[in-house]
Amino acid sequence: MSESTPSTDASAPRLALPAAEGPIFVLTEELMVQGCEAARRSPRRRIIFPIHRRPEARVQRMLNFMQPDTYVAPHRHPLDHAIETVQVLRGELGFLLFDESGTVVSSHRLSVKDSVALLDIEPNLWHGMVILAPDTVVLEIKRGPYDASTDKEFAPWAPGEGDPGAAAAAAGWRAVFD
Repeated sequence: MSESTPSTDASAPRLALPAAEGPIFVLTEELMVQGCEAARRSPRRRIIFPIHRRPEARVQRMLNFMQPDTYVAPHRHPLDHAIETVQVLRGELGFLLFDESGTVVSSHRLSVKDSVALLDIEPNLWHGMVILAPDTVVLEIKRGPYDASTDKEFAPWAPGEGDPGAAAAAAGWRAVFD
């Protein structure tokens, strides 16, 4: 199952809302409210809304609705074409780049309150993010199609999602932006 496809298992945490339909997508305030509410209800404290209409789309576009207590495990996208663009549409996040041992080498605050709300990174960079404001909404664009087996590699030096220590790791990274 990809992050851009809703789970059909009723017991599994819902990872995504149903994808956009039709030839035109318009982001509305109603969808922003619905997505933020879905993120608040999600055990992961985030949820994706795929804008791309088909899972096999060559350009994957999605909205990530995120709450401050979600944990986005540090990862990298190992494929040569795996460029990632992130733009904050609402709220605020801290974007972190790490070296091979897990040391933070660069941090970027992306906020609609500031002039910087977009970041684009090349493949093979260890990165993660912490959410700094409730109801943060992020537009993410990546080359597709999504393949869970090749999309990302999680950092061996960081706890995985749901692991003991994940909350403490996220709190430490949030402190970079205090």
